[in-house]
Amino acid sequence: MKKLTVGLFTDAFYPMIDGVGMVVHNHAQNLSKYCNVYVIAPEYKEEYDDSKYPYKVIRIKSFKAPIIDYSVAVPKLDKNFRKKLNQISLDIVHIHSPFMVGKAGVEYANKHNIPLFGTMHSQYKSDFKRAVHINFLVNKLTNHIIKIYDKCNLCYAVNYSTGEIFYKDYGYKTMPKILNNATEMTPLEIQDDYIDKEYNLDKNTKVFLFVGRINRLKNIFFIADSLKELEKIKNFQYKMLFVGDGQDKEEFVNYINQNNLNKNIIMCGKIKNRELLRKYYARADLFLFPSMYDASSIVQIEAASQKLPVLFLKGSATSYQIQDKVNGYLSENNKEEYAKKIMDIMNNQELHKKVCLRAYQDLYKTWDDIVKELYEDYKKYRKE
Repeated sequence: MKKLTVGLFTDAFYPMIDGVGMVVHNHAQNLSKYCNVYVIAPEYKEEYDDSKYPYKVIRIKSFKAPIIDYSVAVPKLDKNFRKKLNQISLDIVHIHSPFMVGKAGVEYANKHNIPLFGTMHSQYKSDFKRAVHINFLVNKLTNHIIKIYDKCNLCYAVNYSTGEIFYKDYGYKTMPKILNNATEMTPLEIQDDYIDKEYNLDKNTKVFLFVGRINRLKNIFFIADSLKELEKIKNFQYKMLFVGDGQDKEEFVNYINQNNLNKNIIMCGKIKNRELLRKYYARADLFLFPSMYDASSIVQIEAASQKLPVLFLKGSATSYQIQDKVNGYLSENNKEEYAKKIMDIMNNQELHKKVCLRAYQDLYKTWDDIVKELYEDYKKYRKE
């Protein structure tokens, strides 16, 4: 049987670090064991070495959008991209977004009459609401992306809760198949004192962590407000590490300073080195992730790989697999309750140790297992 040639089309990819780009990279890297893989993605001003990967990358000219963190690809205006795409013969197209690059994937699949797959990564309606603030336009944009996904032979959602949102709220034609996210991170067997030395921390200091885009959609201001409440409860010694960068960083830093939280909050910036990032997860005592936006964030799986549980908000899509005080923690959507929950968790270290272990046992998944399932689906739909 001829080796499959697969094209993964994404509107977000390295060197920009976000969840979708990481999923695409890990799909591509693991699929390369079985297939010829091409990643089709925007190009960025920042130079990046695509040749280091076992798959090939085709870049599309793009421009930086003024109100979002992303660069917008323009496939129709890039003759060089179209020439490169026409030189390869794909058997499968898999789109990881319903925007410009994703649409290019749909057009290719339709033109060549080959199977089309799609993955629903995000709650796009939240993005639209932030961008336009007009319900009519929000619904129109949401309907447009659903029409894109409706063209797919098979669509995946990253967890059951996200699948329900697309099916029941957004109007997708059927319940998507569930294909969970995972991580390539492995448990750090020997912990060193790098983080303590880097930020001058006492080894007994409780460390809270956030990893992700510094963006209002991630509910980062809620974290700051909750920490302010935490300091009212008790003279509790802690440090909060924010790892990442994003469009709201300047506003967020100003907010931290205005509320006199800068003595306990450390902005660590973007960390591209995955081995180094692993040390942050391993050093932390609790991951704070009150996002109501994320569908199934990879950071919670990365945290689980280092036996680090997450404190979510009840009802969030990304907390779908969480049992409170079993493999993670859930709080009411209230800054006072979130602060109280942090304090309760830290005051019950015996239970916390059990939750740390269950988070690892229940939530830690590797990409190898996930991609094997994906590859089997590709084979079922391939056309000889």
